[in-house]
Amino acid sequence: MKSLKELYKIGRGPSSSHTMGPAKAAAMFARRHPEAEAFEVTLYGSLAATGKGHLTDVAVTDALSDGGKKRVEIVWKPEVFLPYHPNGIKFKAMDACGNASDEWTVYSTGGGTISEGPGSAIGEGPDVYGLNSIREIVDWCHENGRNYWEYAEQCEDSDFWDYMKTVWDAMKAAVERGIDTEGALPGPLKLSRKAATYYIKASGYKPNLQTRGMVFSYALAVSEENASGGVVVTAPTCGSSGVLPAVLYHISKGHNFSETRILHALATGGLFGNVVKQNASISGAEVGCQGEVGVACAMASAATCQLFGGTPTQVEYAAEMGLEHHLGMTCDPVCGLVQIPCIERNAFAAARALDANIYASYSDGNHRVSFDDVVQVMKETGHDLPSLYKETGEGGLAAVRENIQR
Repeated sequence: MKSLKELYKIGRGPSSSHTMGPAKAAAMFARRHPEAEAFEVTLYGSLAATGKGHLTDVAVTDALSDGGKKRVEIVWKPEVFLPYHPNGIKFKAMDACGNASDEWTVYSTGGGTISEGPGSAIGEGPDVYGLNSIREIVDWCHENGRNYWEYAEQCEDSDFWDYMKTVWDAMKAAVERGIDTEGALPGPLKLSRKAATYYIKASGYKPNLQTRGMVFSYALAVSEENASGGVVVTAPTCGSSGVLPAVLYHISKGHNFSETRILHALATGGLFGNVVKQNASISGAEVGCQGEVGVACAMASAATCQLFGGTPTQVEYAAEMGLEHHLGMTCDPVCGLVQIPCIERNAFAAARALDANIYASYSDGNHRVSFDDVVQVMKETGHDLPSLYKETGEGGLAAVRENIQR
């Protein structure tokens, strides 16, 4: 597996697969062809189907146009799905006569990662983890009397904890900006921000009744920042970026855990997200929202269980439940925006992560279905879902967009 630095990426929303990934690829192609007079970009499948709502064309044009000096033509082909991944994109460099001098086909595979095909992750470092399943990592923990974050520490380089602190700082900043911002989100839905209202209302309850309201407000805050193009952390994606920060921010405020313990929890949650990224997918276009919000819930469940003293098997159980109970969740963004139902799903997944921790903590950690089993089932379920339920904006809630807009 790759470094957790490749999982936790800091960047602007609203979508890691539809905005961050294509922008990264476009910038690389622009550097490769400084002599080009113009560029033609063809978006395929999910990138084309929901690209306008996700601002894919804006991200790509900004990266290629050299401040507006070069013409960029976008070709939309939502009905064409390239073999490797639903998020296909082809770049062409054009000369002054309109002739193509070079072309490059690449895929945005989720979490801001781009690939040329199987086994390829462009611009990312080498594999640093020798163990690629949670079962193997749990065995390592038992054999060495250590925890998940200690395995991460062993595999990562010397500046790993500095980077994790940067990630945590970015997560906290997104929460705090979000709960202090009001107004409507950009786009045709004219959806009002809710985080500030939820935060104020939750503050009025007695402490023992505040938990859910506060967690909801923090998850809404980050998700609304993401939908507005603000700076967030992929955890594991932009569309699911509200879950883990909400849970950790709430716990850090309510229980006064040290920053060191929070960073350890981030590393633990990251390992579970990394295993899914390695063995299945975190792309909504490939496996539906179960691969985004479901995985985010698993990460938050694992992080929370570790913070509250869970054993490695209890932590694995919490993560397993966080993902299992999102199996089959479709990716059906209304108007191709990362707003409905994405934002509310982040809030509910954050609350579910807290429940998964409590449930696992009551147990002795023994359970029949492993996290790795659920990852495999999620992969199979995602591949069996029809394409209209995988970030194409054609099925599920996206199909009732006219009623929602009214």
